[in-house]
Amino acid sequence: MYLADRPAAATPAEVGRPSRVRRSVAALPSTVLILGTVSLITDVSSEMITAVLPLYLVAELGLSPLGFGVLDGVYNGVSALVRLVGGRVSDRDGGGVHKAVAAVGYGLSALCKPLLLMVHSLPLIGAVLAVDRTGKGLRTAPRDAMISLAAEPAVRGRAFGVHRAMDTAGALGGPLVAFLLLRAATDGYDAVFTVSFCVAVLGVLVLVLFVPGRARDTARRTGERAPVRPRMPVRALLGRSEVRRLTACAVLLGLTTVSDSFLYLALQRRLDLPAGWFPLLPLGTAAAFLLLAVPLGAVADRLGRRRLFLAGHLALLCAYGLLTAPLAGGPPLVCAVLVLHGAFYAATDGVLAAATADAVPEEVRGSGLALVQTSQTAARFVCSLAFGAAWTAWGDRTAVLAAALGLALAAALSARLLHHATPAPAPATPP
Repeated sequence: MYLADRPAAATPAEVGRPSRVRRSVAALPSTVLILGTVSLITDVSSEMITAVLPLYLVAELGLSPLGFGVLDGVYNGVSALVRLVGGRVSDRDGGGVHKAVAAVGYGLSALCKPLLLMVHSLPLIGAVLAVDRTGKGLRTAPRDAMISLAAEPAVRGRAFGVHRAMDTAGALGGPLVAFLLLRAATDGYDAVFTVSFCVAVLGVLVLVLFVPGRARDTARRTGERAPVRPRMPVRALLGRSEVRRLTACAVLLGLTTVSDSFLYLALQRRLDLPAGWFPLLPLGTAAAFLLLAVPLGAVADRLGRRRLFLAGHLALLCAYGLLTAPLAGGPPLVCAVLVLHGAFYAATDGVLAAATADAVPEEVRGSGLALVQTSQTAARFVCSLAFGAAWTAWGDRTAVLAAALGLALAAALSARLLHHATPAPAPATPP
């Protein structure tokens, strides 16, 4: 796929035609491609760690499911504490520091990789993971703001789909590299952490050297100067009905979204997979995500981003159902669960960012994205703690069943909330 610098001029009606869809994807600005490359490289690094971390902590260090739930909550939830800060700071000077804030976040996460070689106690590992997630929290909102500001509103779903597809290509490669290192190296975990650090440094260099310092595409297309400072306080964002409803849905659904690590552990326990094969489980999710991210982004642009967001959670609900159903295990069950898991991410990750960008003014785009993402991440942090406690008390299958029931209820409430929301204006591009 070739992504040119020059955006295609298209009307909303033309974007809906298949030929125009292909042209609009081909004409996404180069900023999307470069940021996708940064995310691809960084995800190779981070997913190497994510792929081995559950087994390393539970099998190698002997943590209980509850202890792992605490660390997993830290790993996925601490970023919620700094996303609002990162989004707000990146909106200064009309978004002129989006790149700088993102670079600090990527660099901070890279520095944490070798530290995992030096710590072996629960508090120290938790501290390192907290710093790593702080870096992720700082970079996510400004990165997504740069994508949303660079892309035309009519193809924003596709822009995020392309970025997430490239990001997921890295997620596909990371577990594979970790798997090969564990089998080839004598000190497998040490090799994984070391190589992960080197790859992360490469991602930071690509960001610093090749990403434009300011997202000028929107101002250049409209002929307007970018605003110099945010004009709306963060608290005022919740006064906007669309933002408030999206945030509420992100919280409701996040409270019942079991983390990837717990889902893979449940699948490994269900099938009694050997430890050496565990890092391959994320490959199935990443492959499905990679194949579906761009087409589902296009579907979101045509049929509605909120509808697809809810549909993605129904795919996750089906995955929970397969994990708890009294079905025979084996490759078919593994494939079905991982494909549904990947479809969930393809229909929700970039789609939620695109839907939020539709509802938030450009001058506070980073803050608005951070607000919704923070709410979702904080809810998932609570879910990790609750799921770890439920697993310890009731066992993995009962814990997954409880999460499935909660997700069904949350999806019904979210559908009702979004049904009564004021529809966002149809995206349009200049003639």
